[in-house]
Parts: sequence; C-alpha cells; structure tokens
Amino acid sequence: MSNSGGYENLLVYQLAITIFDLTVIFCNRHIDKRSRTHDQMVQAGRSGKQNIAEGSLEKSLKSYIKLIGVSRGSFGELLEDYKDYLRQNNLPLWPKEDSRVSYIRSIRENSNLPNWANSPNSPYVKYIDKPEDFANLLVVLLHKENYLLDQLNRSLEDKFINEGGYTENLFKKRLNQRGIS
Repeated sequence: MSNSGGYENLLVYQLAITIFDLTVIFCNRHIDKRSRTHDQMVQAGRSGKQNIAEGSLEKSLKSYIKLIGVSRGSFGELLEDYKDYLRQNNLPLWPKEDSRVSYIRSIRENSNLPNWANSPNSPYVKYIDKPEDFANLLVVLLHKENYLLDQLNRSLEDKFINEGGYTENLFKKRLNQRGIS
C-alpha cells in the first residue's frame, strides 16, 4: 500500500500513539495492575495502534480494510472501558457540548515531540491529574480516533471499488502479459 513508514505520517496513527501512551499511564495510575481489565485496556490500545501500522504495510487493500476494522473494534472496546470506569466510579461523562470536549477535539497531534502525550508542552497534561478529567480526555480522543478510522475505512473501500484489489490487479497484469484482454 504505502511506502515503509508512510503510516507514521497519518493523523489516525499519530492519534493512536497518543491514545496508547495515555492509556498505559491511565491504567498504571487508576486500574489495579494485577487485574484483567488493566491488561485488556492496554492491549486494546496497543492493538488499535498496531493494526493501523500493519494494515498500511499490506499489499492487499482488502487486508488493509480488514485491519482498519480490527483497529476500530479495539478502540471501540477501549472507549467502552473508559465509559465503564466513569460510571463505576460515579464520575460524570462530559457531554459533547462541554467546552473541555470542544477544546480537546481542536487539539492537533504533534508527533515531533518525544513523549508527546505526557510532555510538559502537551495540552493534554492538564487533564491527567484527576481521574474524571483523564478518563474523559480519553473518551474524547477515542471518539475522534474512531471518526478518523471510519473516514479512512470509507476512503479505502472507495479505492477498492474504483481500482480493484491486489489479487484482481495482478490477474489483469497476468492477462495483459499473455496478450488476453
């Protein structure tokens, strides 16, 4: 699909890194490390990120679409974990209209900063001290990520419909090589 490392420039991948890094910090602070929930949340964040990378490196557009779907599923699961955390700890889930939600949604990822997610220069830092703020930050970021994944999936499906898949295009090249059209 893309040249090696091209996925690193995708906003959807950069945001996935932020979500994964923040999830590790959140879980280490607020979820018992011996619990299954801790492991599942960290693994869902990792899976979401890794499947974007793996998918973009696939030659097969069909495989890329499938792996984006796996990523979307992992991040959907992680979103539910954060909502559960808020509900089970009697903490409010911020409504879409909340000014904090609007502000977080407006933040652009900055992959040029090492440890961007919890860097002192990161706009996210002010949200990671209180569990309510931290969990809601991740809810907002996950909604943003899922939206971006849905957009990427739609564009990949359109490309597949208009240009065909890897196997289909190889077959066309084979027919052309043989002089069959």
